[in-house]
Parts: sequence; structure tokens; C-alpha cells
Amino acid sequence: MIDAAPKRAVFDTNVIIAALLSRNPNSPLRELLARWHNGEFELLYCFDLLAEYREKLVSKRIMPSTALNFLRELATAGVAVDLSPGDVAPRVVQDPDDDIVVACALVGGATHLVTYDPHIHSLGSSIDGVQILDGLHFLYAVRGDVPPE
Repeated sequence: MIDAAPKRAVFDTNVIIAALLSRNPNSPLRELLARWHNGEFELLYCFDLLAEYREKLVSKRIMPSTALNFLRELATAGVAVDLSPGDVAPRVVQDPDDDIVVACALVGGATHLVTYDPHIHSLGSSIDGVQILDGLHFLYAVRGDVPPE
């Protein structure tokens, strides 16, 4: 049976950085960005997450044209989530900055939160119905296939 529900994902900053820094044309994260470009899932963001993306792209010295192109595309093709201060509940005790990522996923109605951050993964495999996956496993979900054993 094919899952007809559209996937809606929030990418933690570490996923975006890794995707844009990857030089491997077969990188799962680059493939995820390509699949997002092709409309295979929706990418959600909020203002604070967009600001964090921008800050980290600069600090990691990602080519300005690459960073700017990604940010423009996200602002155009991504789904903006409007967060109020009350939406950001303390959930990630080890790193409260991660609460924005979780809030964006929950308020935005995400199906997936994609991250490599162990603090977010410490919340479990899901939170309030939002699956927490790393990039490779989210790619399997987008493709509709299963990881090799």
C-alpha cells in the first residue's frame, strides 16, 4: 500500500549544513534536497530556524552563492511556520536552542523532524506524532523503500 499522505519535514541545521557541504554527488542529503526541489515532500521552516540556517551557513564558510540560493529557495518554496513564544516549550533539556526545531515541527504539522543531533534523538523515535529520523532514514521514507539490513 502506498502512503498517500504528503510528507512534511523540518530539517535541523546540521542536515542543511551537511547537505550543502557534501561534495559527494551520491550523498543521501543532496538527494533529499533534490527530491524536495522535485516536490516529493514539503520542507517547513520558521523565522528563527531560517536565521539559524543563515548564521551557520556563514560560520561554516559555505560559498555565499550556494547559501543565498538555498535560503532564497527555502523562502520561496518552503512552508513558513508562524511560531509564537508560547509555542516553544522546553523539551530538549540538554540544548534548549533545539526547542525551536521541535516547535517548528509540531506547530507546522510535520510528519518528520530530520536531524543528526543526539539531543533531539534523545526524545525518542517520535514526539507527538512527528517521527525523528536522520537524513538517510528520512530518504528511505521519501523513496518508500526500506533500509538494507
